[in-house]
Parts: sequence; C-alpha cells; structure tokens
Amino acid sequence: MLKTYPVTRTEAEWRRLLTPEQFHLLREQGAERPGTSALVGEKRSGVFACIGCDSPLFESRMKFDSGTGWPSFTAPLPGALETVADDSYLGGHHTGYGVVRTEVICATCGSHVGHLFQDGPPPAGLRYCANGVGLRFTPAT
Repeated sequence: MLKTYPVTRTEAEWRRLLTPEQFHLLREQGAERPGTSALVGEKRSGVFACIGCDSPLFESRMKFDSGTGWPSFTAPLPGALETVADDSYLGGHHTGYGVVRTEVICATCGSHVGHLFQDGPPPAGLRYCANGVGLRFTPAT
C-alpha cells in the first residue's frame, strides 16, 4: 500500500508543476550530475525547501561543503524528511547484492530529495546529500 502524504498530486499534476528534470529527480528518484547545482556554493543564511511543495527541509546553518558536488547538510529541520531503504542503482551501476543506501524523501509530498550517508562531520557524522534541482533556496531577510 502506498503512503498518502499531506500534499498529493496526480502524475499529470506533477508533470505540469515541474520541469522534466525536476520530475525525473523528485518523482522517479533521479540524480543530477555532481557540481551542476548553483546551490552547492550557496553560503548565505536562509532556508532550503522542497521544490515540489515548498516545505522547508534544511536551514543554511546545517549546510557544509562535503566536496561531493551536491548540497550537503548535517541534519534536516525536525519532521521535514523521511528515510527509506534504497537498493536501486548508484551512478548508473548497481550497488551490488546486499548494498542498501538510505533514500531521503520530503515528509510533506513524498518527493525524492537525495540520500543519507554516514560520512558527515562530527558530532553526528551524518551527510544528507541533496539534489539541488529539487531544492528552492530562500535567503533570510
């Protein structure tokens, strides 16, 4: 049974709302090429929200330069994200038998945000690796 989210749209509605790249990323669990998002270098104070539903996901104070080419964060805003096991392909190559990543999805609309890794900075050691095309940055006023 599929989970119902507070923001639910039909596939046609998602396709009207999002660009083809955004649709592929958010609704088909795609990934952007590393280093292609302007948000990788975003250093201003503000909030990063889901492009699909405008729900705030991360504060800029949680952002760090992971050197991976994707916007990376040490933690999300409380209740903003959910995680699910992901045994799909990694970079076009299968991750191998028994290798499972942790997918990160928006808790409001169920859109794919990125993945959670255990190689972040102390103290928690977590890296929320997000696709910039799926985020909207709003600078603090």
